[in-house]
Amino acid sequence: MTAQTDALLVIGSGQQRYREYLLASAAERHPLWLIDAAEPTWQRPHVAGFSVVPLLDRARLVPDRERILATAEEIAASRRIAGVFTYDETMVTTAALIAEKLGLPGLTVDGADRCRNKHRTRSALTLVGLPQPRFALAYTLKEAREAAPAVGFPMVLKPRGMGASIGVVRVDDPAAFDDSFTMAEQAGHGGSPDYEGGVLLEEYMTGPEISIDGVCVDGVYEPMFIAHKQTGFEPYFEETGHVVDAADDLLTDPDLLHVLRSAHEALRVSTGITHTEVLFTERGPVVVEVNARLGGDLIPWLGELATGIRPGRVAAELALGERPDLTRTEHRTAGIRFTYPPRDCRVQEVSVPSVDSVEGLLRAEAIADEGTELRLPPGGYLSRYAYVVCAAPERTACERSLDEAAGGAHLTSVPLD
Repeated sequence: MTAQTDALLVIGSGQQRYREYLLASAAERHPLWLIDAAEPTWQRPHVAGFSVVPLLDRARLVPDRERILATAEEIAASRRIAGVFTYDETMVTTAALIAEKLGLPGLTVDGADRCRNKHRTRSALTLVGLPQPRFALAYTLKEAREAAPAVGFPMVLKPRGMGASIGVVRVDDPAAFDDSFTMAEQAGHGGSPDYEGGVLLEEYMTGPEISIDGVCVDGVYEPMFIAHKQTGFEPYFEETGHVVDAADDLLTDPDLLHVLRSAHEALRVSTGITHTEVLFTERGPVVVEVNARLGGDLIPWLGELATGIRPGRVAAELALGERPDLTRTEHRTAGIRFTYPPRDCRVQEVSVPSVDSVEGLLRAEAIADEGTELRLPPGGYLSRYAYVVCAAPERTACERSLDEAAGGAHLTSVPLD
């Protein structure tokens, strides 16, 4: 029986559209206390209490960890804190710090940083002999030019600590290198100030890409579900869709499981939830990155629709130090497709199909309001005007429904100069 004074801390709540389902399912498992930068609105039905504190201190160019930690300690003085978790990429090391300071289950600060810092990730995985691209870290254009010959063309440039493929670009030859490095470096200033600056140069490797949301309990890794990623807008890597199949053969693939388990051990992820991106190359499965949180782009909801596993509840149970139940109660395929404008534009109107107009369509939502400026890479990222979510008994039918539903989303806009 949970005492009324118990609370599970949640650091940051994110956008309602993409994160409310996680907060709601976590709240079903345990009373939540939210620490966020503003008073809750849509979050109120899901939290037992809240504290308002700046999450980022831009004046000092660091996350305001001291203030967040002090707030957590104040809460701990009046009620028992049973655990702490976050699904916000910028807050994973902060949540780990609170867990360490208060003696709670979860990632260590070192483990969270090994995931958060892409250069540390690459170094740790290389050290244990996992297949990796050639890579180098550069903070200035001069350093990047000096490192480029050893990496070789074509290569991929990516900010040291961003997510969602923001600022990631393929460079095919030296002629495009300087501008691409500048773009990637500047994109790295849009996230956590702890990881501003620094661009990773990586050998370009080809193959289909997946993401795996999984759990670690006492150092033992287990996948929950796999999403097959769709990308577009070459030479950039904008994520345009994901498909999760409950019956995916890769869930039991021995080579993939070996790479995943070895990677989590090398990154010192002992207890927690992760979102790992893997590229299938001629060298075998290669880890692109490991994020110490649930996936974005509604991927965890796709996993829930396809398998019945509730990722928000799983995250809460891990934070409480419990072994989550990963039993599959659903066996189908679910997918999401994002729609993008054909050019940079200012939105006038967005329309989406009704859920009863396409077989398997579960949700269709406009996500760009009138007057919104949408700019395609490299001028902007995640410039979507709508998305559709579909489910079907098997993957072919799901893909067919996604094509039809996405084709029913329409944008009226004015081109931008």
